Amino acid sequence: MRRRGALALACSELSLRIGHMEMLPKTVDAPVIRTHFDDEDAWKTVCELIRQPVDDGFGGEFYASVSFVDNATFRNLTERELLERVPVDFGHSFLMIVDKTAARSPEFPILVMDLHRERGRTFRAGPSEIQSIQNNLSISNMDFDEFADSADADGVFRGFPE
Repeated sequence: MRRRGALALACSELSLRIGHMEMLPKTVDAPVIRTHFDDEDAWKTVCELIRQPVDDGFGGEFYASVSFVDNATFRNLTERELLERVPVDFGHSFLMIVDKTAARSPEFPILVMDLHRERGRTFRAGPSEIQSIQNNLSISNMDFDEFADSADADGVFRGFPE
């Protein structure tokens, strides 16, 4: 009994020294994770662009079903660090990340990361493409690689060729 108490105390002290790593939140809708906090206007602009409806080509429109994760705990995390914070039962096959590159570019190219087949593979996408990416990946209508392989030479997906 005494030994277990000492072990628990040692584990507790180790945990305090290492610190608690906050996991990404489990969301109903696909998460858009903010990691760059130096430009509030850029973040607001990206969120607004993602919220915009997109023409479906048949006289209708559709929206991105996303959850915006605006938590400074995730400030400046690298791709690898974000992967480490994905819970086992996360429920999504991809992440969308508004990082420094997205915030500082006039195109706001959002980083999209695969969590399934090629875990950690990424490409960037303009905010007006997020609706299509989210809708198709969330229902497994298309695969991550279909979007990633269709990115332009600079690594940004701007839509499929006509």
